[in-house]
Amino acid sequence: MRILLVEDDRETAAYLVKALKEAGHVPDHAADGEEGAFLAETNRYDVMVVDRMLPKKDGLTLVAEARGKGNDTPVLILSALGQVDDRVTGLRAGGDDYLAKPYAFSELLARVEVLARRRKPGEAETLLRVGDLELDRLSHTVRRAQTPIPLQPREFRLLEYLMKHAGQVVTRTMLLENVWDYHFDPQTNVIDVHISRLRSKVDKGFSETLVHTVRGAGYMIRDSHR
Repeated sequence: MRILLVEDDRETAAYLVKALKEAGHVPDHAADGEEGAFLAETNRYDVMVVDRMLPKKDGLTLVAEARGKGNDTPVLILSALGQVDDRVTGLRAGGDDYLAKPYAFSELLARVEVLARRRKPGEAETLLRVGDLELDRLSHTVRRAQTPIPLQPREFRLLEYLMKHAGQVVTRTMLLENVWDYHFDPQTNVIDVHISRLRSKVDKGFSETLVHTVRGAGYMIRDSHR
């Protein structure tokens, strides 16, 4: 998921950005409300995580203004103010969920994933299958013929994207934008290296090859029996 994090505390923001990346997501960080409002207006996000107390523009104003402009991206509000009235105020401003500080990252991540599934019921499928290959998006596990396949976070995201588009050609540009969050070509072989690693883990030792290179076009994962 692409996530906008609006948090002015540098240590907290650095921790959350790192943790979200390790969980396989793509976070953008804004350190104040004005920057957050700009990013929310100029980019598409799956979820926004917004601290309530922010410099330049407070979180509730940011959310209310975004809603007024027709932005329906799910919002999780973070706040040290955890009383019932505070939560009600946050929800009435346009927030979809409210998490009081201090919180555990595992809970924040779970709430973010729930918000994303609510918004995209068509993408709520948590188990992806191609042939005898299975990827569980919630537990971040991969199996082929019931054999666990350990993947690094970037490898997992690459496989997930390929499996979401099973049977379709996925171009280098699509992978750069959706797996690496690059909006330019870095002119490196980073994709080839990761595809090669993925093949060695997913296809090696199996009679059927699932990950294919489509010469001059990109890559595809497909089940030849279907």
